[in-house]
Amino acid sequence: MEEVRQKSWFGRNWLWVVPISGCLMVILLIVFGIGAAIFGVTKVLKNSSPYTYAFELAEENENVKYSLGKPIVTDGVMSGSININNDHGEVDFRIPIKGSKRKGTIIVVGEKYDGIWTYEKLYVLIKETNEEINLLDKSLEGF
Repeated sequence: MEEVRQKSWFGRNWLWVVPISGCLMVILLIVFGIGAAIFGVTKVLKNSSPYTYAFELAEENENVKYSLGKPIVTDGVMSGSININNDHGEVDFRIPIKGSKRKGTIIVVGEKYDGIWTYEKLYVLIKETNEEINLLDKSLEGF
């Protein structure tokens, strides 16, 4: 009697397994690539001097603490850009934050000349009330 040898599962199904697994791999690579890019950009922005300075000012500001509640933490993915070239640069980004009562956004716009950051805009925008709380020196208001 002759023995009939059956093909393996892969041998019977390779025509649809190979294209589908290839497509899934491409999709996964794209998703992980986008995730890595977002994570990398966010990490660069969070490690920048303007981010640290703005977040510390917001945490210490009594009006912000009163409006948002304590503790103040970041809330989501920040957006914007920072461009630094040696001792010069520009920054324009938004940091979503929240407290125990409300949510808000820190708005940061500034320039760096000779290694020193100067800020054109630095305030917290309270989401529910559209109130703007200035984080810059009060003597500069109105100019």
